[in-house]
Amino acid sequence: MNDDLGAVATLHDPVRRTLYEYVAGQGRPVGRNEAAEHTGISRTLAAFHLDKLVDAGLLDTGFARLSAAPAGPGGGRPAKVYSRARTPRKVTLPERDHSDLATLLAAVVHDLDADDRAVAAARASGERLHSPGGWLDTLRARGYEPYEEDRRVRLRNCPFHPVAEDQPLLVCAMNLALCQGIAGPDATAELDPRPGECCVALSKTNQD
Repeated sequence: MNDDLGAVATLHDPVRRTLYEYVAGQGRPVGRNEAAEHTGISRTLAAFHLDKLVDAGLLDTGFARLSAAPAGPGGGRPAKVYSRARTPRKVTLPERDHSDLATLLAAVVHDLDADDRAVAAARASGERLHSPGGWLDTLRARGYEPYEEDRRVRLRNCPFHPVAEDQPLLVCAMNLALCQGIAGPDATAELDPRPGECCVALSKTNQD
């Protein structure tokens, strides 16, 4: 069993999958007590499953103070915390990998000075995917992991991250156009990059 297949197989256990989805969805380190409370299991059992997810390479660990108690004697020790691992996992049977081809095509587009045409094509593709009132579900289905913060919609994951590392200007411009096409008149998209997240953020046209 290869590493990726083994990692994905770890999520077959429903408790581990729930824990992983919770930690991954927070966008910040999560302690054992919080994870246990969310899952409805004991702290000891949560710690066991969280560490199994770490062993599988799906979560990373660190230490942080989770209480407001002051540092120093009696202030409490830093607690073990968990966050989603940044290494992507992918399983295809038989093996398929389009990332290298995508990187090569992006380089060709850039060399041919066809960036504007590529951006227009991305927007047209997004417009074909637009569903009035359902654009958040479309973004979610395409792996963007949208979440709301301060009346804006941010995207926790960039589906094009490996290619964006090689051709950031082209890929981010195409990604912006694609997201705007998906959102349509329901929201406006703009580049607002954050470390570890997608470079695009959206503002709803009609705020509640």
